[in-house]
Amino acid sequence: MRSELQPALHLAEKLSLDEVAAFLGELEQIRVTALARLSPPAPPSQPDELLDVGATAKRLGVSQDYLYRHQRKFPFARRIGRKLLFSSVGLEKFLARR
Repeated sequence: MRSELQPALHLAEKLSLDEVAAFLGELEQIRVTALARLSPPAPPSQPDELLDVGATAKRLGVSQDYLYRHQRKFPFARRIGRKLLFSSVGLEKFLARR
């Protein structure tokens, strides 16, 4: 065990039962802080925009007609009334996997 933690161990052995719960809470705070340092920071979230068929076709390098005919292949496609739109976040994820 690290020498820096020895005082905490001795304190745990000497605390009254009433003080142990608070002590465990403080140790948990230390544990969570250390775990958080191991996790990579979350990427900044980008706002999701709905793109029209023209912009999506250009990003994918396909024709607009292809998108209309194969819209079911794209889980990020959205029908709003008669209009076909595409999620920009979904499109980025799709392109990253390709």
